[in-house]
Amino acid sequence: MADDAESAGPLPDAEHPESEADRWPDLDPVVNASDFLMHVVETAGAVVFALLFGIGLFDLVVLIIESIRTGEISDPIVVVTFVDRGLLLFIIAEVYQTVVAYVRGQSPRRILRLVIFTGLIAIIRKVIVFRTEVYETKFDALTVAGTYALLLVGLGVVMLIDQREALLEGDTTEE
Repeated sequence: MADDAESAGPLPDAEHPESEADRWPDLDPVVNASDFLMHVVETAGAVVFALLFGIGLFDLVVLIIESIRTGEISDPIVVVTFVDRGLLLFIIAEVYQTVVAYVRGQSPRRILRLVIFTGLIAIIRKVIVFRTEVYETKFDALTVAGTYALLLVGLGVVMLIDQREALLEGDTTEE
């Protein structure tokens, strides 16, 4: 009797479940379309940042010309405002570079470096325009200053670790 069961041939379909690939429709076209759409949206984001940079640069030039015309250019607070806006433009430029690197599929190390540089510029910008009189108490000002210092040190440490890893891996390319 046992020989009859073995020679009966393949088992019925109910006893042979379908493979995962046979049960689900091929989603590659949908994934490819969504990947393309995401690429288009990321590229549009890069264009928006490029436009913001251009508008911001134009605005900064107009403000500088206006302050020269009115004589406010010698006011240190006005100059700090120009530095603040200039650093904001650098932040926009770094974010643009990050989006472009991401869209182009560049290495994660390159993207990490751009994010670190963006963070450093942002914190340095905050430190440059930092004023204690803006805060209600000295403790509030000290807390904010300490937070900025901690962020700067943290970003610096991450930057040093990245540089050290790059040297250990033999990555000497400057990006």
